Amino acid sequence: MTGAPRVSGFIWRLALLLAVLNLAACSSLSRDPLRIDLAGVEPLPGQGMEMRMLVKLRVQNPNDDAIRYNGVALDLEINGQPLASGVSDASGEVPRFGEAVIGVPVSISAFSAVRQAWGLSGGPLRNGLPYVISGKLNGGLFGTRRFNDAGTLNLPAPLAAP
Repeated sequence: MTGAPRVSGFIWRLALLLAVLNLAACSSLSRDPLRIDLAGVEPLPGQGMEMRMLVKLRVQNPNDDAIRYNGVALDLEINGQPLASGVSDASGEVPRFGEAVIGVPVSISAFSAVRQAWGLSGGPLRNGLPYVISGKLNGGLFGTRRFNDAGTLNLPAPLAAP
């Protein structure tokens, strides 16, 4: 009969662990979504036929808890076509009810650039270029936050001749 208390103690500990994990999972589900906006794009040195850019994302956290991240992945679509992707091992924290700017280096292959140029050759874009940014902030088992942002890049109008 000495084995019975050990088994029930093991089951008790397992049930307690599962309850704690369930609470952690539920608390991560009740968070408001992050607000991600394209804050800027800067050129980086490329290699060969690829182009590189630093995409800056403004991340706003409307939650009462800080968001800790350790790694960022990003995909950028322009005009309905994939253009660039990138990853960063950046780590940090977006404070509660605060914001942070996170830079992610992305690569644009020569093929993607040609595809975009070909798609734009149909004429002037009066309504701008639609873009979609999607990615994730890695935050561990229950802390990873996926994001999407869409908008339109409005190109400046050409100057009229005097």
